[in-house]
Amino acid sequence: MRDRLTRSDIQKMQEEIEYRRVTLREKLIADVKEARAHGDLSENFEYHAAKREKNRNDSRIRYLEKMIKTARVIDDSSKEDEVGINNTVTVYFEDEKAVETYRLVTTVRTDSVNGLISIESPLGKAILGKKAGERVYVNINGDAGYYVVIKEIDKTTDDSMDRINQY
Repeated sequence: MRDRLTRSDIQKMQEEIEYRRVTLREKLIADVKEARAHGDLSENFEYHAAKREKNRNDSRIRYLEKMIKTARVIDDSSKEDEVGINNTVTVYFEDEKAVETYRLVTTVRTDSVNGLISIESPLGKAILGKKAGERVYVNINGDAGYYVVIKEIDKTTDDSMDRINQY
């Protein structure tokens, strides 16, 4: 795996693990016990559904623990005048003559619909560490790409509303 994660990512994962272990697991075990009490398990849909949810929760805990264990912790700070992780960046796409705004995040927080793009994406890789006013080539693959101009960089400091992606 070796995902590049910030300390904030790891903290959010640890909080989710804690919630799943302490609060959710207890509820799911109670749901399984209650459904088991309804009788014949071979035809008991509630039992199978409750068991599936409990197993899904346990699987998510293992997944998050593995992510934390194998993570490569990276610093999310950057110079005042350059694009860094968690920065909101306004970019001008030359080919389309369009301006769009994105925030660079780690792979576990991506949500392109809401403007959160990964530092591992072609655009994220290209603009990370660049400065406002720079024209940057975004390489999609060996033969194709496009140019963007970084218009503005906003040093976003609050990532409390970001969520860790589900798998």
